[in-house]
Amino acid sequence: MPSGLIALLDDIAGIAKIAATSLDDVAAAAGKAGTKAAGVVIDDAAVTPRYVMGLTPDRELPIIYKIAKGSLRNKLLFLLPAALLLSAFAPWLLPPLLMAGGAFLCFEASEKLLEAIQGGHDVAEEAAATLTSKEIEDQKVKGAITTDFILSGEIMAIALGTVATEPLWEQAVILVVVAIFITVGVYGVVGFIVKMDDIGLHMAQRTTAIERSVGRGLVHAMPVLMKILSVVGTAAMLWVGGGLIVHGLHEFHLDTIPDAIHHVAQGAASALPAIGPVVDWVVNAIGAGIVGLIIGGIIVAVLHIIPSKKKH
Repeated sequence: MPSGLIALLDDIAGIAKIAATSLDDVAAAAGKAGTKAAGVVIDDAAVTPRYVMGLTPDRELPIIYKIAKGSLRNKLLFLLPAALLLSAFAPWLLPPLLMAGGAFLCFEASEKLLEAIQGGHDVAEEAAATLTSKEIEDQKVKGAITTDFILSGEIMAIALGTVATEPLWEQAVILVVVAIFITVGVYGVVGFIVKMDDIGLHMAQRTTAIERSVGRGLVHAMPVLMKILSVVGTAAMLWVGGGLIVHGLHEFHLDTIPDAIHHVAQGAASALPAIGPVVDWVVNAIGAGIVGLIIGGIIVAVLHIIPSKKKH
């Protein structure tokens, strides 16, 4: 009897070790998948604060909460099952879908650049003249969740591409972990960003000179931070989108562009061996960004510039 109990305990210990190893593998894979989707995550964090601009401070966090709930619903109820079905029954569709998603990211980034060059307009004032405050909120939340669906689709597709060789149950667990952590992380950061000026105003009214100075600094830093996030988000979209296209070309054995970027990156890394890995990554990112800008520019020209010229 004791020997049987010892054997059972050994089996339980063995199962526990296997489970722990699996959890470690899942955590590592989820971290890798989340890192791969970093460009889209940065853009998501850069885009969302715009949806609460012009609203009263007491409504900012409730609206962010509504958008976060919609984002999690997008990921877990719609995109996760679709990703698992794709992985189980049509994994060959993943590379072209990722390339299509990459092209869309490049288009979005190039369109932002075009709007920045031409000068855009904010429709918030126009909406405020014709809608109630609740209607404006509902409109903003709906628009944010719609935009999030596209960005979340890219995040889940990139994460799936990272773990496509894992067993299906591990893919499901990893995608759930990525969905939850990215949603909490993004909207936690967004919540801090949109309240940063309020925190600064509160601190600026405190008694000590240090607190007042920090508070004024936060208030003045808010517009600068938003501009930096916008620039970084646009650059990240070009880098991620171009990278997905370059990787897809390699998957389809169209290696001219991927090989050219790889050789340039290797040459630059060899010239600076002390920081070779960093140089290699930077050059690859720049190469992917250039490809993304070209692809996005072509799409923007086809959809916007050429039709506009024909119309005039």
